[in-house]
Amino acid sequence: MIYSSFFIVKNQFTDIGDTTYVNQVREDDYTIKLASYLTKNCNKDKLCEVQNLLDFVTTIPYKINESIAKSPKQVVEQNFGDCDDKSNLLISLLKVLRYEVYFVLVPEHIFVIINLDNLNISKEALYINDKKFYILETTATLSKIGFPLKYKLSDIEAVIEPFKNKKILINNLEYK
Repeated sequence: MIYSSFFIVKNQFTDIGDTTYVNQVREDDYTIKLASYLTKNCNKDKLCEVQNLLDFVTTIPYKINESIAKSPKQVVEQNFGDCDDKSNLLISLLKVLRYEVYFVLVPEHIFVIINLDNLNISKEALYINDKKFYILETTATLSKIGFPLKYKLSDIEAVIEPFKNKKILINNLEYK
């Protein structure tokens, strides 16, 4: 128990330049059951699974949270969250279903990106080191997979693997 608590706390903090990002990602029973429930009618269809989870998160009301990010369970129970809270919820739900997902940090905002293997969606995507990632925007109600990038590429402060709390080394970054 002490080890697992240490692991959770140790992996919550990521230094980004002069600031520290605190995440609340989880792969716990609550998140596993919620993801399973929300995708039960998708029959393993990846687009259906991702869109169902995104729809669930985006319908949770947006409200600025003045403290550190809330856990996924807290976001659902309190029925509100800001971009940090809602992104933590979405990325946790996607991770328990084994999707490759990352946080993207831009000034005063965070969003999620997902690699959908060889699925071809006719939307622009963020290419990191020549790998295609679609943007998932948690603060836009009923947004779709492949939300348009609203920032300059130079605004991207970091791409984070939240379950390891490591910045991804970016050699090549494009949006096309």
